[in-house]
Amino acid sequence: MNLLHAALLGLIQGTTEVLPISSSAHLILLPRLLGWPPSGLTFDVALHFGTLLALFAYFRRDLLPLVREASSGLFQDRQPGTLRLPWLLLAGTLPAVMVALLFEQEIEQVFRDNPLLIGLLLILFGLGLGLADRYGRQHHGVHNVTLRMALIIGSFQALALLPGVSRSGITITAALLVGLARFEAARFSFLLSLPIVFGAALKEGLELFKSGLEPGMLTPMLVGIVVAAVSGYISVAFLLRFVQSRTVWPFVWYRLAAGGLLLAGLGAGWLR
Repeated sequence: MNLLHAALLGLIQGTTEVLPISSSAHLILLPRLLGWPPSGLTFDVALHFGTLLALFAYFRRDLLPLVREASSGLFQDRQPGTLRLPWLLLAGTLPAVMVALLFEQEIEQVFRDNPLLIGLLLILFGLGLGLADRYGRQHHGVHNVTLRMALIIGSFQALALLPGVSRSGITITAALLVGLARFEAARFSFLLSLPIVFGAALKEGLELFKSGLEPGMLTPMLVGIVVAAVSGYISVAFLLRFVQSRTVWPFVWYRLAAGGLLLAGLGAGWLR
């Protein structure tokens, strides 16, 4: 892998992992369209680690209070029976972890090499995001999230294993449906992503440690990490600022256009 490929893949990962447009769909389809070889385990580790660095850097002021809050007790004093935020994030992570442990390989086999399904999911869940944005009540903040709400959002997050769904897109959709305001929905989505992205980076990192680094991959890996981290940080900041005063419909239209072009390409025969 040359450095240009590494930088472009890092840019795609850092941007699309954060924005609600599906990183997996872009990372599967764009290299395929451009005729690039598979990136392999080494670069998967780089991309996830870069995204993790971006999230940790942006939410660095939230992390220590979250740790303190988790260690100070399970329940919030001001809302008896409501779990503290760190435990809500843990509860919201469990459904996706369980589905991944049980079905990740089967999902990979069915969806990874199926552009038709990816295109349909881009459109379907793009419409779901738009409808949730339009009809959600949008009056709750992160501090109002209950265990039931966290489990609902976490259950939706499990769908992000399907390429074309988008982890941030589906969790923002679910958060809007249970009543969170746009900014709060995006913020909770990003906080909820921390355990998932950390787990993915750790899992792939252990696999890479066992198999060893491929010859000539150290520099491209470092380039991918840096580009994914920088672009991811910029994308988080952009999305959180964007949704404070605007709807998510620009991302919905992007998904509809991307899915429609993909289906058109399949119909025309220039993509298989």
